[in-house]
Amino acid sequence: MGIRTSEEAPYTLIAEFGDIQIRHYPAIVVAETEIAADYAASGSIGFNRLAGYIFGNNVQKEKMAMTTPVFREPAGEKIAMTAPVLQEQIGEKWLMSFVMPAGYNLSNLPAPLDEKVLIKETPAKKVAVLRYSGSLTAERIAEQIQVLSDWLAEHAYQPVSKPRSAAYDPPWTLPPLRRNEIHIDVE
Repeated sequence: MGIRTSEEAPYTLIAEFGDIQIRHYPAIVVAETEIAADYAASGSIGFNRLAGYIFGNNVQKEKMAMTTPVFREPAGEKIAMTAPVLQEQIGEKWLMSFVMPAGYNLSNLPAPLDEKVLIKETPAKKVAVLRYSGSLTAERIAEQIQVLSDWLAEHAYQPVSKPRSAAYDPPWTLPPLRRNEIHIDVE
């Protein structure tokens, strides 16, 4: 079924409205990769590339703990990212990122051996988050993005980023038990 045991990216809860939360994320260090593939294929390619990095495909051969969430968003325009793992799409390119475990920063993280893995720090930000369960399909994500976007418009929150998908569970977790989120940075 999948049991959530990974360290989660830190945040402070600002407000909660049912399945929607407003959170503050501090600056976070992520490993990020761009994938030129459709949504379905990009998930596997990006995950394997980033998992390789944290499981020892780095100059120091150091293994690091898996954290959540995993972010995915369309690639193209550079957007500050938060933790979990995110993926976003522009055309057939996606960005996926893993949040680095607590205690790591830009100066003490091992250097990736794969040139397609980039290490960067994302700035602190305020984020509107919609939690939902189920499968991570492009269609389901688009539905949830619309729900959160509509809520933001109704409640006078100004979006300042494109939506990101955040996944917290391993792929073998039964869909009704999965924790998924949509993140949109807000003013």
